Amino acid sequence: MHKDTPHATAAALLPLVGGAANVISVAHCMTRLRLGLADRTRVDDEALRALPGVLGVVEDGDSYQVVLGPGVVGRVTEAFEALLTAGGGGAADAPAGAADDPLGTADAPVGTADALALRGAELRARQKQRNATPLKSSLRRVANIFVPLIPALIGCGIVAGIAGLLTNLRWLPGITPALAALSSAFMALIAVFVGHNTAKEFGGTPVLGGAVAAVVVYPGVAKVTAFGAALAPGQGGVLGALAAALLGTYVEKWCRARLPGTLDVLLTPTLTVLVSGLVTLYVLMYAAGEVATAIGTAADWLLTTTGALAGLVLGGLFLPLVMLGLHQALIPIHTTLIEQQGHTVLLPILAMAGAGQVGAAAAVYVRLRHDTSLRTTIRSALPAGLLGVGEPLIYGVSLPLGRPFLTACVGGAAGGAFVGMFAMLGTGVGATAIGPSGWALFPLLAGGGGWAVTAGVYGGGLLTGYVVGFAATYFFGLGDGAERAVCDSGEHEPRPADRPGPRPASPR
Repeated sequence: MHKDTPHATAAALLPLVGGAANVISVAHCMTRLRLGLADRTRVDDEALRALPGVLGVVEDGDSYQVVLGPGVVGRVTEAFEALLTAGGGGAADAPAGAADDPLGTADAPVGTADALALRGAELRARQKQRNATPLKSSLRRVANIFVPLIPALIGCGIVAGIAGLLTNLRWLPGITPALAALSSAFMALIAVFVGHNTAKEFGGTPVLGGAVAAVVVYPGVAKVTAFGAALAPGQGGVLGALAAALLGTYVEKWCRARLPGTLDVLLTPTLTVLVSGLVTLYVLMYAAGEVATAIGTAADWLLTTTGALAGLVLGGLFLPLVMLGLHQALIPIHTTLIEQQGHTVLLPILAMAGAGQVGAAAAVYVRLRHDTSLRTTIRSALPAGLLGVGEPLIYGVSLPLGRPFLTACVGGAAGGAFVGMFAMLGTGVGATAIGPSGWALFPLLAGGGGWAVTAGVYGGGLLTGYVVGFAATYFFGLGDGAERAVCDSGEHEPRPADRPGPRPASPR
């Protein structure tokens, strides 16, 4: 019997992605194991979705992503990398037929849940083709810079929340300064990490990228005057660090292409730091600082002036943005707001899209009560959806059905309007880190009204999204024809091994 442990999950995953010889790179974010693959056709998508613990699969450009959920993904990634190091699996382990049928269309099992899972796979494949544009490729590269920083942002954000709570309660006054130092240290040096990741992503030397970006946060820049004013340490923040490291990468590549080997080892790093550093000090820090200030001002104005309308638009459009791959452009904006204000006011509103998705899936569950297989899929995916992992519900239920995806957006819009309305009234809700959403975002909430009030507003937004998403889907998202079609087909329960899509975890 399959034991649902990180090592067992990793061992089951490896042959299904074509074996160790087919894996080029391994990384993970909050919820997904991200794999670079040599040959996509060696992957058995259907068998992957059927594995206990796998919540879904997503393709995003050159990255093949297995959704495992928060907490689990880190342990499975570690076990997966250990198997690769040990040489476990190989190309020969690729499942037979995967190359001939990468979408699992051959011998596709019957049943509504299976048809929807297959439809979701086809939609993902078409979305991948549409995402192969220069703009979306650039956004994915920006995401690759910031996604590895999310675990540190989450950890420091929670520590900051604990420090703030203890300060407000006047408990343990001797330890709160230490907690504040722990939570602030990473944010004080985040520019260095952004520079390191930028150079790595764009083909430069990571340590040179970090070295160039470090000037942004160096206290000595206060003695430098640019555009008639003294610079402030941290001016430009992550945007300045990204621009500095990107410039440094291009300078480094230019030097390496023109300097002979005897001079390259000395002159290339020197010119990279010198040229890029000076441009950063006298141009980029000032320009990026103006952009960062404008982002903070615009976000505050948007919510305090047009909060309900802004929340309605942002909450309603976030699911389509995710489908188009454009949500990745928001990652540096979130990070900039956290760096400036200590929290991002946009994430709690955008998280309402997941609440609408949960409500829509619950309505499908109630309406299509005779479809046993689809209800099983929804039952297994709903817990992840409540914690902000929406891919299983999106690709397994709402998007293939069509109209429930739109009614889920309606629920997200309602939840966003609820949170935005309170921002207009002076009770703004923010998140001290990016990554989690749904109920997993509660420990990271921050706001001017205190944690309890902030949590109450955010929780009210979630409930609003659930209720409106449910009602809109129940009454408008599923026509009578869909229910009659399921009733006419009779109850069915496909074999678990054959059914693509998430399935309940095996009992422990």
